[in-house]
Amino acid sequence: MKAIKLFIITISIGLSTMYSFSQNLQKDIKMYTQVWDDIVNKGEIDKINSTYFDTNIIVIQSPENIVGIDNFKAYYQNFITGFSNVEFTIIDVFGQGDKIVKHWNFKGTHTGDFFGIPASNQTVDIQGVTIAKMKNGKIAQEQDFMDNSVFMQQLGLVSHPENVSIVNGLYDAFAKGDIPTVLAGMDAKIEWNEAESNSLADNNPYVGPDAVLNGVFVRLGANHEYFKLADIELHDMSNNKVLATLRYDAKNKETGIVYNAQAAHLWTLKDGKVIAFQQYVDTKKLADSETD
Repeated sequence: MKAIKLFIITISIGLSTMYSFSQNLQKDIKMYTQVWDDIVNKGEIDKINSTYFDTNIIVIQSPENIVGIDNFKAYYQNFITGFSNVEFTIIDVFGQGDKIVKHWNFKGTHTGDFFGIPASNQTVDIQGVTIAKMKNGKIAQEQDFMDNSVFMQQLGLVSHPENVSIVNGLYDAFAKGDIPTVLAGMDAKIEWNEAESNSLADNNPYVGPDAVLNGVFVRLGANHEYFKLADIELHDMSNNKVLATLRYDAKNKETGIVYNAQAAHLWTLKDGKVIAFQQYVDTKKLADSETD
């Protein structure tokens, strides 16, 4: 009887912790969405302060990161003052562990000296994804992936539309169950990472096609009655990266639970082969599907 009571207490604590975590994540998402709406659409640059942002916030950049809240504010001040008629729309936003994945669209008229680009009065229409890391309810890290070939050329970045075709071919092969073709598109030393807190992340990183096959694909097949990828949108990024936003339409074999989860995949390519893969997904929805 004591063992049963202890088991019930343990389960209760676990459910309570999961509920609290989910509530905090939703609170973070709500704050994050509102703050960026105010900053970009309303020009409220002073919202970049220690109430919403960690004082040591990092923006992942190449060749050098932006570090610290003052530098972060100066960076976005430059961005906002370079445009008029700004319209910033968040298409999708979801959480994963301590991360928030935001799929967005930015439109504006380029009227200022924007990071070395002379004023042109050109309408810029950029779509992209930002991956943010949260810490104690504040935004602690951001990394932007922009998808706009004209804009990328203005910035002096290189667009690689052939990479999109390669990744699209891999998704087509996966949908047909042609796993050999998918594996053939990978570099011999590919580093594949499943989302943190995903049950398949236990052996991250999976190095090499065979590791991906046995550690990810075989287990996906064994755990599901079906696992489909839907609503795939591909975005050609700088630095030989392709960002895919999509949904998982799947049914867990053991529990019989059907789920539909938001996801994002970040692919890195070199010489026509995939050298790195990072998954982002609503891991709570995946975990719920594994518990009857």
